[in-house]
Amino acid sequence: MVEKIHRHDFFFILAVAKGRGDHQIDFTDYAVEDNCVFILRPGQVHQLHLKKGTKGYLIGFDSRFYAPKNKKKKQVFSVASFTNLHKLNSKVYEGLNLILDCIFYEYLNKFTMYEEHIKANLDLFFIELFRENENQKISTSNNNYNQEVLENLLKLLEEHIHTSKQVTFYAKRLHLTTFQLNAIIKNSLGKTCSQLINEQIILEAKRNLLATSTQVKEIAYSLGYDDPSYFIRFFKKSTGYPPESFRQHFK
Repeated sequence: MVEKIHRHDFFFILAVAKGRGDHQIDFTDYAVEDNCVFILRPGQVHQLHLKKGTKGYLIGFDSRFYAPKNKKKKQVFSVASFTNLHKLNSKVYEGLNLILDCIFYEYLNKFTMYEEHIKANLDLFFIELFRENENQKISTSNNNYNQEVLENLLKLLEEHIHTSKQVTFYAKRLHLTTFQLNAIIKNSLGKTCSQLINEQIILEAKRNLLATSTQVKEIAYSLGYDDPSYFIRFFKKSTGYPPESFRQHFK
């Protein structure tokens, strides 16, 4: 199975029980191995190559079908889905595979209230991934707080990067001062919040350049740039390529 780079407007899960391959998500390369789960959020781009004989499940759903309302379940879903690759041991994966078997069985047979049954199993699926994520963390409460702020910031960036590029906007949404937010990002990632914002702009531009045929000037406008030439200079300074050259070289 070989796919060209593309993007989805829905959540995408690839659960691999056994197999090998390569999976590029938002221009980061991952190896496909036994007992792993990939999760993509809407808007992310990916390119997938699975070798013959790979076994597992592919699941896609949008927020109209599954979007937890309960505060704790929302947190669980957010944490689990914000990690693109979950590497699991065989025992944990076996438990997840039983849940996936149930989802597939319900979808195939469409029994009474099968959609509610599938949603309940998705709850269990993400709870198990959340538990595994928590088990792998060896950190202080302060680090946990910093991680929570970082995850919330990254979600806000994905939602608002087209219209808001100021640190003050994101600090206010997170109920922090710009100094506090910069300190947390510096401690967590070794960079400033402004650098993180610029990286998100470039990431979204790359997504559009390689996964769509949208003209460069339209991409610039969609990212909030009134002057496409300024966007082109910014992109070249960040990547070493003008946008159209980047598209031709990497697509």
